[in-house]
Amino acid sequence: MQRSVEAAGAGVGALGDVLPLWSVAPFALLLVAIAVLPFAAPSLWERNRVKAIVAAALAAPAVALVARHQPAALEQALHEYAAFIGLLATLFVIAGGVVVRGTLSGTPGLNVALLGAGAALASVVGTTGASMLLVRPLLRANAVRRRAAHVLVFFVFVVANAGGLLTPLGDPPLLLGFLRGVPFFWTLRLWREWAFVVGVLLVVFYVVDSTLFRREDLETAGDLDEVAAAHRVPLSIAGAHNFALLAAVVGLLVASGTLRLASGTVELGLAAIAAAAWLSTPAALRRENGFTFGPIVEVAILFAGIFATMVPALAILNARGAALGLVAPWQFFWAAGALSSFLDNAPTYLAFASVASGLVGTDAARLGQLAAHPGGSELLRAIALGSVLMGANTYVGNGPNFLVKTIAEESGVRMPGFLGYMAWSGAVLLPLFAVVTWLFLR
Repeated sequence: MQRSVEAAGAGVGALGDVLPLWSVAPFALLLVAIAVLPFAAPSLWERNRVKAIVAAALAAPAVALVARHQPAALEQALHEYAAFIGLLATLFVIAGGVVVRGTLSGTPGLNVALLGAGAALASVVGTTGASMLLVRPLLRANAVRRRAAHVLVFFVFVVANAGGLLTPLGDPPLLLGFLRGVPFFWTLRLWREWAFVVGVLLVVFYVVDSTLFRREDLETAGDLDEVAAAHRVPLSIAGAHNFALLAAVVGLLVASGTLRLASGTVELGLAAIAAAAWLSTPAALRRENGFTFGPIVEVAILFAGIFATMVPALAILNARGAALGLVAPWQFFWAAGALSSFLDNAPTYLAFASVASGLVGTDAARLGQLAAHPGGSELLRAIALGSVLMGANTYVGNGPNFLVKTIAEESGVRMPGFLGYMAWSGAVLLPLFAVVTWLFLR
């Protein structure tokens, strides 16, 4: 899988030298549409047909231009897209077959435990998979409480974003890095930042949740701990055999990075694992989980447009990115993070990785070179941190954010609006990221 991508990507820098600057416009317009239209025209944008029309219309000029100068770059993008969607779809099917049953007590201690478990799971089943797996048990656990929106806000912070920092399975930006040659276990070097950010967020959440928990005015009289305990139902997990299939996915990806597998082997392996997960899981479990293919179809449509339109943008950034003046890791952290806050963090990661590659003289199509470069490795580390962590700054920074908001509101939780959520992230996350900069990126 990676060999074909690398071969097709040779000479991307040369492509960036000949493409006009306007060729970046389709990529920028698509990202703006993804960020704005869900709020400006929600009833229209919720239709996948509309998303497909917008994506195709913006992709067409970019594809035509690149095909004229370097068709191999389009082949590279197609390989990456197939592998990217194949892995996401496989993880989606596997996670959709695991059902966490039981209504636990929504005490601060239990909520912290669920968020901590979600942070650990996110790097294994992905932020989307972990969010799908745990958001409903969390909602059931806190159904007795009148104030629960803050619990879901911190769930987005921890499970839907920061938790996915440790492996390429965790978050789409890291997956794209892996597909461009970054070793599978390279991201494990981010464990200190992961532990610090997740640990601080859990402590802050416990303080906030404990304070609000004591102020609850429940209709049922008595001690709040007793009230919550009265709603406790034993926890159980159905569809646990899917974890074995998840281990098979990890093994397949590790093998793809260390062995010389034939072209297409990984894609066929993922398809076989997804089929095994689908056929071996009773349909009743998926219905209980509220599973539909809608979210993954939406991702497939939008990322088809993103992968097509980002070819000119990444090539130009690789060739001319030094003009942006970014040189230090902390600058890449905040630049990548700022863009990831309002646009999807996966293409943001590749955009700034292309800038860093141009800065140190490596090929943006082979990010393994950047990861192996002494100075480039620190830049890639900063880009990974900014893209993954700051995707939590807004609802549109990462795909699971809006998914969690929608599920919570369907369950009766009154979630903060776009600006209300940013008030939470501004108060909690931005000071934390400033400390991360001082501790890890100086």
